[in-house]
Amino acid sequence: MRNLIKGAFIGIALVIPGLSGSIFAVVVGLYDRLLEAVNHFTEAPRRHLRLLVPVGLGAAIGILASTKAILALTAAWPVAAYAFFTGLVLGIVPFVWRKMRQVPPRPWYPLLSVAGFAVIYGLARLGEGQAGTLIAIPRLTSAGDFFTMLWAGAFSVALMAIPGISGSIMLMVIDQYGTVYNAVGQLGTAARAALAGDWAAAAAAGQSVALLLPFMIGAALGLLAVARVMAWLLARFEAQVYYAVAGIVAAAVVILVRTGIASAWPASWLGALAVALVFAVLGVLATLFLDRPDATD
Repeated sequence: MRNLIKGAFIGIALVIPGLSGSIFAVVVGLYDRLLEAVNHFTEAPRRHLRLLVPVGLGAAIGILASTKAILALTAAWPVAAYAFFTGLVLGIVPFVWRKMRQVPPRPWYPLLSVAGFAVIYGLARLGEGQAGTLIAIPRLTSAGDFFTMLWAGAFSVALMAIPGISGSIMLMVIDQYGTVYNAVGQLGTAARAALAGDWAAAAAAGQSVALLLPFMIGAALGLLAVARVMAWLLARFEAQVYYAVAGIVAAAVVILVRTGIASAWPASWLGALAVALVFAVLGVLATLFLDRPDATD
């Protein structure tokens, strides 16, 4: 039951742009165990399933319970919502800084930060002008849609395996955040329509839900590909990894401000500035609070 609850918190974190599910896994003491379970699953499948099943089920519950609420908030109050998400990202800076300080700095380490920023921001510019609430693919209708979602799953989950990286932000980077979470939200719509005997509505919602199949396949492939690499890197070069993470965090902040806040900035900028600052501070405080159990790491 405890792992189910921890998984639910991780699932909620996966939905919120800027909040890292992997950071949450670190905070609740599951990150290393999850990496081990993924990397060594075939050696003791029953033992690892006792961890993976409740955590995965809890994460699914957390995602389903919070998806529509997050999408509604970003649509109704974009400045406040994205300022809060930006604060959540900024709140992980102390965590990243602690990791970076584990080794004496060298002149070339900042280049890792520059590279991390350049890669993520460069990908964001490829999809310039798309906000996170955009539903780029409303339903699965072609092989192109299938492979786009396959890539979205592999890309977002692979990077999310790095502590501090938000899978939701990575979905925003490739303009598929709204697509994925709209598909998740349609699960409930399809279920209610089926229970009511409205098979036409259930089938229509099911076309959106079908997008989750290639996404999950890609997510599994991305996780398998990166989990072993991350375990090896974090065991040997943890501080250097977090120099790159620092650049990724900076890129995430810029992306959130440009796509979520600047695009919705009203003419009455003074009031919007006050709202943005308040919600950004709340976001920072929220992440600092959630990171407290890991303060001695």
